[in-house]
Amino acid sequence: MNSISVRALLVRGMLAGLVAGFFALVVAYLLGESPVDSAIAFEEAHSHEHGGEELVSRAMQSTAGLATGVLVFGVAIGGIAALAFCVALGRIGRFGPRATAALVSLGALLAVYVVPFLKYPPNPPAVGDPETIGKRTTVYFLMIVLSVLLAVAAVILGKRLAPRLGNWNATVAAAAAFIAAAGIAFAFLPSFNEVPKDFPATVVWDFRLATLAIQVTLWTFFALVFGHLAERLLVPSAARTAAAESSTPSRTASAAG
Repeated sequence: MNSISVRALLVRGMLAGLVAGFFALVVAYLLGESPVDSAIAFEEAHSHEHGGEELVSRAMQSTAGLATGVLVFGVAIGGIAALAFCVALGRIGRFGPRATAALVSLGALLAVYVVPFLKYPPNPPAVGDPETIGKRTTVYFLMIVLSVLLAVAAVILGKRLAPRLGNWNATVAAAAAFIAAAGIAFAFLPSFNEVPKDFPATVVWDFRLATLAIQVTLWTFFALVFGHLAERLLVPSAARTAAAESSTPSRTASAAG
């Protein structure tokens, strides 16, 4: 793949990330703001310090601040995923641009978010000891790095085992190795349980489900939009037309049958 194609895919990845970020923003506003408000109300009700002036109002945080954060994150993660797509295309199997985009998005969702989520689930405001925030942040990003490295190692292992075991068995073996290695990391990394005893459990649950829904929405729309844009760039229009025409008779025949 030449540098022009990589540059074009990077731009399309950032554009797809922006579109995906918009849909994730909608989910964040509809599902995430309510538990955040409940957590802030709990924090204010149990705080011994009152009357402090907010540097940024809550209204600004829940609108412009939220939009800026989600959209910038979408653009950044879209560019990174586009570069990962360039590396993966043609190297993880005989998949086209759409399928490769879907696989990269699924792998990113699992490695970058779901696996770290299982070890260190996010907490709403008022949860967590301020004195441990540095340590918690460090081990969380360490878990992300480990998860990504283990995912890459699993893909390499699966490719090397495929000639001997077949694609299916090699995939199962690589997935099992990934789960086992992630389990070892879970066992050795420290855990934190800093939810106050009287903090509403439903608020924690709703907040964590909201963050998961945001990530699923982000990566789903990125896969759909970027897969479409990448296919239009990499697959000639004549080939797309021929593929569509070749599939039309089979659909017509199956409908007639």
